[in-house]
Amino acid sequence: MDEGKKDIGRRDFLRALGAGAVVSTAALYGCKPRRSVEGGVTTAGEAPTDKMTYRTNPHSGDRVSLLGYGCMRWPMKPKADGSGNEIDQEATNELVDYAIAHGVNYFDVAPPYIQGLAEQATGIALKRHPREKFFIATKLSNMADNPRIRSFEGSRAIYMQSFKSLQVDHIDYYLLHSLGTLQGVMERFIDNGMLDFLMREREAGRIRNLGFSFHGDIEAFDYLLARDMQWDFVQIQLNYVDWKHASIGRNFNADYLYSELVKRNIPAVIMEPLLGGRLSKLPEHLLARLKEARPQDSAAAWAFRYAGTPENVLTVLSGMTYMEHLQENIRIYSPLEPLTDAERALLEGEVAELYARYPMVNCTTCNYCMPCPYGIDIPSVFAHYNRCVNEGNVSKSSQDENYRRARRAFLVGYDRSVPALRQANHCIACDICVSRCPQRVRIPQEMSRIDKFVEQLKQGLEF
Repeated sequence: MDEGKKDIGRRDFLRALGAGAVVSTAALYGCKPRRSVEGGVTTAGEAPTDKMTYRTNPHSGDRVSLLGYGCMRWPMKPKADGSGNEIDQEATNELVDYAIAHGVNYFDVAPPYIQGLAEQATGIALKRHPREKFFIATKLSNMADNPRIRSFEGSRAIYMQSFKSLQVDHIDYYLLHSLGTLQGVMERFIDNGMLDFLMREREAGRIRNLGFSFHGDIEAFDYLLARDMQWDFVQIQLNYVDWKHASIGRNFNADYLYSELVKRNIPAVIMEPLLGGRLSKLPEHLLARLKEARPQDSAAAWAFRYAGTPENVLTVLSGMTYMEHLQENIRIYSPLEPLTDAERALLEGEVAELYARYPMVNCTTCNYCMPCPYGIDIPSVFAHYNRCVNEGNVSKSSQDENYRRARRAFLVGYDRSVPALRQANHCIACDICVSRCPQRVRIPQEMSRIDKFVEQLKQGLEF
C-alpha cells in the first residue's frame, strides 16, 4: 500500500502520544503482592476447544467469539542489555496460539499500547496463523496533541503503519479511539477529512468494519451516532457498576450507551468488564454475597457473565497476561451461561450500589498516563490504594478498631508495590497525565490525597 508523501517517525509518534509505560509495578497489585491484572481467576487447567459462544455481526456477518483478546497487556521480560523491559514474544505467541485453538478469534490492539510495541508483537503472533482464523481490531488514537500527528497526513501515516506492524492487507475492525469532547472529535476526525477517508477505505475493503470507542463527553457519542452513516460496531465500557454508576468517572452510564446502540442495531464491543481488574477483587462481604448465590464462581466470572449476557454484545475484551487468566475466561464463555434476572438484579442492585460507595480511584490501569516525566508509577500507586480499600486497610479514622493492622498493611504493601522514588510524594502536579486519562481521573489531586494519607499513617496522626 502507498504510504503517502509524508510519514511520521515512530519516536515522534510515541513521544507526542504519551504512550503507556512498557511495564508497571502494578503487577504487585495492592496490599498483598498479586499476579493479577485482568483475570481474578480461582482455578487453572485446560479449557474446552469446541464450546466457545459466538455472536454474529449483523453488518458483516462475522462470527465473533464472545471472548475477545485485549492486546494492551502482553507479558513482559527484561531486555538482554538491562535497559528496561520488552514484550516477551515467545510467551505472547503461546497465549495467541492457545486462544485461537480454543475458539478466540477477536484481537484488539492500538498503536500506543505498551509504548507503541503491541501492534508489532500482535502481528508477529497472529501472522503464524491462517488469516481467516482471526479478526484484528486497531485504532486511530485521539491522545496526541502534536498537530503533525493530528493532521490528515499524520493520521493517515498512523493508519498505514498499522498495516505494516500487523502484517495484514486489511483490518477487520477499525476504530476512532477515545473520543473525548465533541470539539476534539471534530478537530481530530472530522474537520481534517480523516473520517471521510476511512469511509472510503471501508468501501475499498481495506477496512471491513468501521466503529469508534467511547470515553468522553456524551454529546460526542450522540453526535457520531446521529451522523448520516452506518457504524458497524461501537466499543463501550460496560460492567455492573458502570451500568448505573459510571457518572462518578468520565464515562456515561452504560445502560444509556447500550440502549442507544440497540436502537440502531449496532453491535457493542465491551471494554473494562472488570474495571481494570477491580471487580475481580471485591471486598469480602460483597464477594460473600455472590458466593451465597453461586459458590463455585469467582468474582471475575460474575463480571464476565454480566458483560456477555446482553444479546447485542458482539465480544467482551479482556487483557489476559497469564495463561491461567486466559483459560478461566475461555471456560466462562465456553459456553456462556447467561445471567438470570435474579442474578442481574443482585449485581446491579445490592453489589453495585454498595461498591460505588467505596472511595476508589477510578483507575483501570490502562497505562495511558505513562510514562510520567518525573518517574511516578501512577497506575501502581492507584492500584495499591484501591486494593487496600477493598481489603479494609484504608481506615476512616485513627480511632478505628483495626487501625494498627490496616496502617501496617498499607505502608508495608506500598513500599513493596511501588519503589520509593516512584511513589505519590514525587508528583509535582505538572498535569501532563490528566489529558491522557480516558477515565478523567484528576491524577495530581488524587496523588496529593494519597500522599497526605501516607504521611498521616507514617506519623500516626489523627484524621
